[in-house]
Amino acid sequence: MGRILVVDDTLFMRTLLKNILFSGGHMIVGEAENGDDAIAKYQELNPDLVTMDIVMPKKNGIDALKGIRTIDPNAKVIMCTAVGQEQMVKLAVKSGARGYIVKPFQAPKVLEEVKNVLGT
Repeated sequence: MGRILVVDDTLFMRTLLKNILFSGGHMIVGEAENGDDAIAKYQELNPDLVTMDIVMPKKNGIDALKGIRTIDPNAKVIMCTAVGQEQMVKLAVKSGARGYIVKPFQAPKVLEEVKNVLGT
């Protein structure tokens, strides 16, 4: 299963996502609460996959995605978005995101998207 970095500015969302991923057999190697931390943690941990919130302080998820892809063009990042952020999702996909999941998270959909992106 995958080694995953969970990025979201809200502890509640990080915890919820970690629990879903853990229940699917994945290992959570780290977490970050803003885009700057996400890039630093990616360099430090080299995860198989990143779940990235789009709207965060300091550096948003799309800018963090671009930063991570500068370090590793093959990085696998799934964007986490709220309903109504379709334009941002399209921009994220153009910027290299491999997929997206919608809040509120539904465990089967999250695990299916992770499986698709990891190719497992």
